[in-house]
Amino acid sequence: MVGASGAAVAKPLHTKGGDLIYASTADLLQRYRRRELSPVEVLEAQIERYREVEPLINACTYTHFDSARKAAEESEQRYKNKTARPLEGITVALKDEYDVTGWITTAGSNVLKDNVATSNHPAVDKLIQAGAVLHMQTTVPEMYFAAVTWTDLWGVTRNPWNLNYTVGGSSGGSGAALAAGMTTLATGSDMGGSTRIPCAFNGLYGFKPPYGRNAPPPGSTFLLPSTEGPMARTFEGMVRLQNVLSGPAPYTPTALRPKLELPLRYPSIKGMRIAFSMNQGWAEIDADTQANTREALRVFESQGAVIEEVDLNLGVDGPALRTALVNALLSGGFGEDLKQLNAYSDQLTSYGRYFSEIAATTRGSAEAKQAEDMINALYKRIQDAVFLNGYSAVLMPTLATSDVAADFDPTKDTIRINGQPVEPNVGWVLTALWNLLNWNPVVSIPTGLNRHQMPTGLQICTTTYDDSTAMRIASAYASEAPALFTGNRFPAFLNQSAVDQVRSTGRG
Repeated sequence: MVGASGAAVAKPLHTKGGDLIYASTADLLQRYRRRELSPVEVLEAQIERYREVEPLINACTYTHFDSARKAAEESEQRYKNKTARPLEGITVALKDEYDVTGWITTAGSNVLKDNVATSNHPAVDKLIQAGAVLHMQTTVPEMYFAAVTWTDLWGVTRNPWNLNYTVGGSSGGSGAALAAGMTTLATGSDMGGSTRIPCAFNGLYGFKPPYGRNAPPPGSTFLLPSTEGPMARTFEGMVRLQNVLSGPAPYTPTALRPKLELPLRYPSIKGMRIAFSMNQGWAEIDADTQANTREALRVFESQGAVIEEVDLNLGVDGPALRTALVNALLSGGFGEDLKQLNAYSDQLTSYGRYFSEIAATTRGSAEAKQAEDMINALYKRIQDAVFLNGYSAVLMPTLATSDVAADFDPTKDTIRINGQPVEPNVGWVLTALWNLLNWNPVVSIPTGLNRHQMPTGLQICTTTYDDSTAMRIASAYASEAPALFTGNRFPAFLNQSAVDQVRSTGRG
């Protein structure tokens, strides 16, 4: 997988243990079972990698290496005793949103810099029960409300592929940690694209499950547009993590029963009719993203799928989608929580203040009804254009461009695509539609590198609760497409001197 310029990427890899840091979940589990490798060895290699590259990318809030070493040692013993669990010994980085009892969860905010969790997120219980090794927490934008990752509390998180550019948000630190080889798997969450956007920026596979598939914590039960999900460098790693995260939890009333267990292998997609939209009818898409998207479509066509471009006829543009999503998010309990931050406005980032001020305006039944009407209208239009029209899925880019600065401020800065200015919050992402239609599962897959050696991504969107078809299509792609994180296609941490210069000015 090369960029639009045809250039390949080489990795600077000084870490002892070499390619252990980028080994797939499947390879590690197999080698652990055969006793050819210990989880302790991989953890130590990833800790060394953290020390090597974290100063460049700034993807972590807190590390927990001592407790992780104990967990890895237990996993090593379980392989000896043949009592290994599904993710035994696999490292998983946790987004700074997933509470672990006794750990600090900051949501990227100075207001919460001393917030010690008193209980586990349901996903954390599942990960511990599955044998995962939890070794680090990863950075997020303040209150998860930006598609880039920088905060006054933690600074700027930079992309391992090219340090000038963003890792996306809000699961940006998880994306960077995976791309940099500091972890094998990572968790994300998605209320406007927050899993898919970082996956596209970092060359990863990610899944936005349908609402209720993965149990949120009780406080997020009624945050309808939001779901927790897996992030990984490989398709199989993403599926393995999703299978652990999926299913009910003791105190989450909306989690679906029974738990859906996804297979790792799927039938051919030969003969499958799949719709395609480059821009949802409103977005400006840059040339490299378009080229990589069309190359990905050819991968599906080479396997016998029938790809047909359709007019989604949404009747709205990106800013209107954003307005509906903000109304859906802020007309309930999350909006009330965000509203309370106004009392601490002097401690907030520029975009944190922007959204807390929006929450402070009237966001009640009228706005909720407006969002509901938009959702119903969008659902009918998507049904008519795609799923009632004989298509199994619809494909579209995840991002309109991957060239977004690491410290981009959507309240102050501008973005131009193909020479045209776009709305700074959502004009360069195509994810919000599927949070309004949050009953539709979506997989984001990597499609290549652009001329700046930045990854691009594609979304696979299927009808409500049809996770298996989304995975089937993603599996077909993963089996044939040139892969990142193999050969010489690794992040090269480009533009290190530029980052040093930025930091010397105090702006990094």
